[in-house]
Amino acid sequence: MIKVILSALALMFASQLSGAETRVGNWTVHYSAFASTFLTPEVARSYNIERSRFNGLVNIAVADAAGNTQEVSLSGEGKTLLGTVRKLNFQTVREGDSIYYIAEYPYRNEDNVLFTIDIQGAQQGGQFSFRHTFYTD
Repeated sequence: MIKVILSALALMFASQLSGAETRVGNWTVHYSAFASTFLTPEVARSYNIERSRFNGLVNIAVADAAGNTQEVSLSGEGKTLLGTVRKLNFQTVREGDSIYYIAEYPYRNEDNVLFTIDIQGAQQGGQFSFRHTFYTD
């Protein structure tokens, strides 16, 4: 139980580093991108995440009007300014009533990436984009 609480705190802390939110339909989407080195080694191991100065994470949570996180299907990609496109493979993280979606993204220093995310739920769907610059430690 303590491991679950610690991992939730680590993901929440990491999302606060560069977190933002947007509206997609009736949902509020919280999103962030950050270096995997912000995770503790224990948390990274528990989610099978490669902790590296060249590996980033995209973290997304989708909430309804009441603030309850929603179970959705996510797909997306990241595209650098040089035109390199990488598909995002999201894994679902459940912590109590909360649901997060995380995807790893390899990068090089100062990679400026445009992330485009498609969200599909039972009643609605939509897309949003955001840009993030990764830096190596």
